[in-house]
Amino acid sequence: MTGPYVLQPNPSDPGLSTSVSGIDQNGDPVDTRVVSEKPLTLYLNSQEVVTMMTIGDHPDLLAVGYLKNQNMLAADDVITAIDYDDDLDVVVVRTERETNFEDKLKKKVRTSGCAQGTVFGDVMEGFETVSLPGNAKLKTSWLYALTKEINTTPSLYLEAGAIHGCVLCQGDRPLVYMEDVGRHNAVDKIAGWMVLNNIPAADKIFYTTGRLTSEMVIKTVMMGIPILVSRSGFTAWGVDLARQAGLTLIGRARGKRFVALSGQERIDFDMDPVHAEEEPERSRRKGSVAIP
Repeated sequence: MTGPYVLQPNPSDPGLSTSVSGIDQNGDPVDTRVVSEKPLTLYLNSQEVVTMMTIGDHPDLLAVGYLKNQNMLAADDVITAIDYDDDLDVVVVRTERETNFEDKLKKKVRTSGCAQGTVFGDVMEGFETVSLPGNAKLKTSWLYALTKEINTTPSLYLEAGAIHGCVLCQGDRPLVYMEDVGRHNAVDKIAGWMVLNNIPAADKIFYTTGRLTSEMVIKTVMMGIPILVSRSGFTAWGVDLARQAGLTLIGRARGKRFVALSGQERIDFDMDPVHAEEEPERSRRKGSVAIP
């Protein structure tokens, strides 16, 4: 590892989770942590775009990333302000260019992203024109180091479960780790961070805890990132789209193991998996931990 995260989860933030009382399998009283969830309505200038369910952190990054990934922000758009009202749960992104997406907003297509993600009907037009860098590489030593570091990072997932995580990486270093109740939100927060900080995508690796669905592939490709890794599995359409775009798609990455179904030519097998560590048991669990 070459340094700490630029941004990472803050599981101690009291606004992101709460303690709830109940009983366990023996009928004994138990307190457990659960993640918070609240609506956030996004406006682009004077136009209402969408209301998202989110844990509530980084509304500015989520708003900009959502608009970028929906092709509602052009590469040359200048953002003049991002206004967030915590009381109203509203975020407004303002641009120099006048925008009107009334027709576009009528063409929403539901996706499989926890039944909350949306991809607009014409987003594939942009997808088909993206050219991912062919000279990007993924060393297996990086992959093993990244999965170990990410899976042991303090997070809401480890504290409360019921949440997805996405991580932007470079080489063997995780840079930005975002979590949310929907993986599409976690992706969009990272996209927003990249836009607002002018971060190049060609040398990056994208990691997600969620399934490798069509939505995840589309968003990664639209961000210009050539490598997508998940600890989870694949959908057939996700694999088809990854192959169409030339995206390196790696799933079931846990401990020593992984499966690559697209873009295998970017993988540099520089480390024998026998020398990699198995995934810690604490990182394997899916549920919330009871509070002593």
